[in-house]
Amino acid sequence: MTNGTPPSRYWSAARSATKLESARHYLGGARWDLLPTFSWWFPSDAALHTQCALGVLVSVCLFAGVWPRACLLVLWTLYLSLVVAGQDFLSFQWDVLLLQSALFSLGFAPGGLWPGLAADDPPTWLGLLLVRWLLFCLMFSSGVVKLTSGDASWGDGSALSFHYWTQPLPGPLAWYAEQLPGWAQWLSCKLMFAIEIVLPFGVFGPHLARRIAATGIALLMLLIALTGNYGFFNLLTLVLCIALLDDGLLARVLPSRLVERAQAAPVERKRPRMARLAGLAGTLVALAALLQGSLQMLDNFGWLELPAPAAKLGGVLGPFRSLNSYGLFRVMTTFRREIEIQGSDDGREWRSYVLSWKPDDPARCPAWQQPHMPRLDWQMWFAALGPARAQRWFEPLLGRLLEGEPSVLALFRENPFPDRPPKLVRAVFWDYRFATPAERAASGVWWSRKELGLYSAPRSR
Repeated sequence: MTNGTPPSRYWSAARSATKLESARHYLGGARWDLLPTFSWWFPSDAALHTQCALGVLVSVCLFAGVWPRACLLVLWTLYLSLVVAGQDFLSFQWDVLLLQSALFSLGFAPGGLWPGLAADDPPTWLGLLLVRWLLFCLMFSSGVVKLTSGDASWGDGSALSFHYWTQPLPGPLAWYAEQLPGWAQWLSCKLMFAIEIVLPFGVFGPHLARRIAATGIALLMLLIALTGNYGFFNLLTLVLCIALLDDGLLARVLPSRLVERAQAAPVERKRPRMARLAGLAGTLVALAALLQGSLQMLDNFGWLELPAPAAKLGGVLGPFRSLNSYGLFRVMTTFRREIEIQGSDDGREWRSYVLSWKPDDPARCPAWQQPHMPRLDWQMWFAALGPARAQRWFEPLLGRLLEGEPSVLALFRENPFPDRPPKLVRAVFWDYRFATPAERAASGVWWSRKELGLYSAPRSR
């Protein structure tokens, strides 16, 4: 369940240890309830790397079918610890979706130490319902929040005219998608709403309705993945779509050897009394989660005010990031700003720190990097939407560059000062947009840009 660059590098960039120490002072014993992370015990890079390594090892065990429910619970615990420690750098919607998917899959996974494909403890209807409800909540929320945001570009269908070049990390096909005529952008926007708002109701329907919903959602996820980079978000959503497919359809597409093993008659065993009681408790918890999650979703839309007990319960469950509201691009960004970090020894000649994935050189083609999630590249996109002082991690990042911190320098594709750190660093602000077809034909560039001035004034050690 871990992915991409080890979180310890982002820990160094954002000085998470300092924040946790402050939280320890102000929160006292409540810190575990509000910020559940192993970093309270082990606040070090080595501990974060160890959690990542354990996550990989337990993921392999889960893939091999060893004690699935225990593996899911351990993975949820480890990733929650990393998300809390990673703060801004692991606070994306796909991070909480991964947490919620792991927790909701507990009732879907078979029990036992090594259940195999023909498990004698198959998923219950409620376990299957939880996973399907999560997919419904993800898609339906993503559509509704766009319409309830008040953003006119979603209402008039023009949002995709901006999306392909203003999204955080466009892919190489985004430039071509942006060249589509206006009517095609409008139609694509309306089809997206149909998939996000109408098709999710098929999640709870009969076989045919579920297949149509799965096909439409999968098509949308593939198109998003072809034009943008969203880490493992699209892949995880595709995995959730599998829960919509019935066994007969899967039997026709999976290898016959797997089908035969899965269809083997399980050994019937009488469940111990404690296991039955645990199952009953799990059922009650699952029903409560469905009710609480549904109320929170309606509250997020502004359609219902949370009852006091539900609001209080939401406050208790919130720190565990496993009962969430979703909705990417609630408000469409209609411009693109880019931050270029530069260093200098004399204040006259400035050299750039180049990140691997975000736009910089106009001649460099946008690239695919999924399912890897370049967290710093993403955060630079968010930072450009507001002033530098609003980003609690940005000034510390500049300070680490002045110190020549290796773990932070490793986040950049190019270090313009390989021998020693610069004496000064600054950040320059640019306005970017995709090059026109005429500009591409004339000079081969992918981007057109204009300097706007300083984002962050020069600073020294």
